[in-house]
Amino acid sequence: MECAGRAEAAAEQLRLYRRDPGGWRGCRSTGEVAVSWRPSTEFAGNLYKGEGILPASPRDVWECIKPVAGGLRTKWDQNVKDFEVVEAISDTVSVCRTTTPSACMRIISPREFVDVVVMKQYEDGTMLSAATNVEHPLCPPQPNFVRGFNYPCGCFCIPVPGEPDRTELLTFFQTDLGGYLPQTVVDSFFPSSISGFYSNLTKAVKALKA
Repeated sequence: MECAGRAEAAAEQLRLYRRDPGGWRGCRSTGEVAVSWRPSTEFAGNLYKGEGILPASPRDVWECIKPVAGGLRTKWDQNVKDFEVVEAISDTVSVCRTTTPSACMRIISPREFVDVVVMKQYEDGTMLSAATNVEHPLCPPQPNFVRGFNYPCGCFCIPVPGEPDRTELLTFFQTDLGGYLPQTVVDSFFPSSISGFYSNLTKAVKALKA
């Protein structure tokens, strides 16, 4: 399937995840996010869901998370070291390369991910960024990085009716980190990582409004 088609399929998969309440098991809850999981149907790992309300408008939240060159994500997201657009396929679809720093006291070494990403806006004001792994001739595996693979994942920025300065952020993560990691490390990393994502994003949107 060509890149744009893979991106559209990922977006459709996220819409299905959003509509399907079944099988989720809570694994972490903070003042900012509730994290749950269920087995992935895409690979031998888990699909994680994050749900939280952010103290900012959907437009401000989107400004912080949108997957564009020179965007704010690398400034606030501790799990994103570098983000580059490898090829812009259209105004809304691009192939991107993301690198991540080491994590879990360096048990998890730096990773790289190559994804096709699509951005969408819906009639109710909801904005979606959806991604999935792709191969690209300009992105052969790099030395010093383990190649990981994202399966359909992304973020919904959903307006809260009657509250223009609040946003429901619904996120889905399902990532094969690659390499040889103990399952216990993987299972503890993602809930912690997702709660950190919401915490750091909350600080970023407050700083954007200041």
